[in-house]
Amino acid sequence: MLKKLINDFKEKFGLGEIKTFFAPGRVNLIGEHTDYNGGHVFPCALSFGTYGVVRPRKDKKLRFYSNNFEEVGVIEVDLENLVYDERDHWANYPKGVIKIFKDSGYDLKTGFDMLVFGNIPNGAGLSSSASVELLTSVILKELYKIEIEMIEMVKISQKAENEFIGVNCGIMDQFAIGMGKKDRAMLLDCNTLEYIYAPVELGDASIIIANTNVRRGLADSNYNERREECERALGELQTVLNIKSLGDLTIEEFEKNKELIKNKIDRKRARHAVYENQRTIEAVEKLECGNIQRFGQLMNESHISLRDDYEVTGIELDTMVRLAWNETGVIGARMTGAGFGGCTVNIVKNKNIDSFIKNIGEKYKDEIGLTADFYVASIGDGARELI
Repeated sequence: MLKKLINDFKEKFGLGEIKTFFAPGRVNLIGEHTDYNGGHVFPCALSFGTYGVVRPRKDKKLRFYSNNFEEVGVIEVDLENLVYDERDHWANYPKGVIKIFKDSGYDLKTGFDMLVFGNIPNGAGLSSSASVELLTSVILKELYKIEIEMIEMVKISQKAENEFIGVNCGIMDQFAIGMGKKDRAMLLDCNTLEYIYAPVELGDASIIIANTNVRRGLADSNYNERREECERALGELQTVLNIKSLGDLTIEEFEKNKELIKNKIDRKRARHAVYENQRTIEAVEKLECGNIQRFGQLMNESHISLRDDYEVTGIELDTMVRLAWNETGVIGARMTGAGFGGCTVNIVKNKNIDSFIKNIGEKYKDEIGLTADFYVASIGDGARELI
């Protein structure tokens, strides 16, 4: 595939000194909508993601082309005039990262040509946008010989999405994509950015990602609204409690003080954030000691909370998860990502994978009228230059 992309680049932009890069997608095994609430998450990088072929230029032009959006054509902007523009479509993501690098004092003297191709389903909740952001970050580091650590590139990429794109996301997506390690997931404390790698050893089971093929767009969804609801709840709790985030609370502390949150909807949102954080910590403990069944139960509880307290699922995700719960060989199933469409993550016994895909695919099509896609997930390394 890389050879084809290099040939595509040469056809589109001509010959020259070409470099190739890759940034994965990510899936979060448990810990949803906890990242911006100062809690824990447990994501891993995937073996599929976004490829970039790049050639430096001698002028100030930036030219972008995506094989995923051929109809958009080549998008050309000036390195000295980086502003959000809807007409620039997907290229706003690399533009945002480049702008934040410049604003942070990094000297980017010249532009470059960039062709990308992603095999992450767009809008599926596997972080195609963050993948493009980290891809751009590692490109800038290598092209301009910038001395910068991966954790700083993760922060810049998140800042680009927050400030340039206007989506108030937490740091989990960018962190998992930048810091990913093969066959490992990361327990990340989003309050402190402390993290540990944990081996994902599922014995005779595998991770299956099921795509509802209902595209969700964070900027157009209720995502920012959920953040505001949690921030209001936190503010009311802080009138009595000395806490910086909802992630600082134990379940017992929350239950003792929840009446401080006057609005019942805000209280439900906070309840999810607190309980989900504790579920995530327990889930990693259970995985490390080989209790895959309990890990699966916690995944199920996570989905119920996301459905009932956080209300970010919808009929397609709920149907996909309900069908999984009723299928032989399923240890756990839940929505993953921001919600409002996208994917579910499932732990399925290897001997049942074929029947799982067949049966759920047929039943989902019958009930929802859409064709689902399924992926056996393989956990890979983070964003990097390809040799």
